[in-house]
Amino acid sequence: MASTFNKLAGTGNFFLLAGPCVIEGEEMAFEIGRHIKQVCSALEIPFAFKGSYRKANRSRLDSFTGIGDIEALKILNGVGRELGVPVVTDIHTAEEAAMAADFVDILQIPAFLCRQTDLLIAAARTGKAVNIKKGQFLAPESMRFAVEKVRAGANNDVAVTERGTTFGYGDLIVDFRGVPVMKQSCNCPVIVDCTHSLQQPNTAGGVTGGRPELIETIARAAVVTGADGLFMETHPHPELAKSDGANMLRLDLLEGLLTRLVAIRRTIDSF
Repeated sequence: MASTFNKLAGTGNFFLLAGPCVIEGEEMAFEIGRHIKQVCSALEIPFAFKGSYRKANRSRLDSFTGIGDIEALKILNGVGRELGVPVVTDIHTAEEAAMAADFVDILQIPAFLCRQTDLLIAAARTGKAVNIKKGQFLAPESMRFAVEKVRAGANNDVAVTERGTTFGYGDLIVDFRGVPVMKQSCNCPVIVDCTHSLQQPNTAGGVTGGRPELIETIARAAVVTGADGLFMETHPHPELAKSDGANMLRLDLLEGLLTRLVAIRRTIDSF
């Protein structure tokens, strides 16, 4: 039986992990999921719905963290069942792995936690696919050790995600040499996070900034350098989003962006 990531990556097109940063409620989750599914079906892009059931890493104590773990996980599960797509969410501790695995198909390891051995092995042992985000502090070559921890848990259904490297105190930069490097050293699908890569963390006001006008630039470069998948957070009204609105793609811009990216991919494949 093919793994989740093998199914997503096995069509010849790039695949997409996309959805809101965090589940704010049932209505918004289904609205976003249905729209992405419609666009991806028309463009023949394999799609997995993404949403965090809880945000554990926030700049300020008063930042929104979620509507409740089980309530949000049930919404994620409902979106996946209605749309017939895999669902991905972040986990933060080893104890959360089994709980989240009851509701979703892909467990995502946040970048700051990508070296946490207990977390990686716990995620692996659920039998669900595992997406490891590359730490902002790690070289691409170092991600193979995180992948080896998942495989040590008898799980080969693993992918890694590039999401930028810390550049000074308040910016990130994407080194696209890391895409082919991780494809070779990790021997698994490589995804590029086109929205978190444009974050501007650690602002004086305690709210993360971003450069959403450059999402297409990052996405185009990811396709050209051979990324297997793209990761994007999107929202109908990013200015009203309760988390990471400053670097999210406005939902109505998704179709045009993906149409152009598919054209780029087809042009590359024609050579």
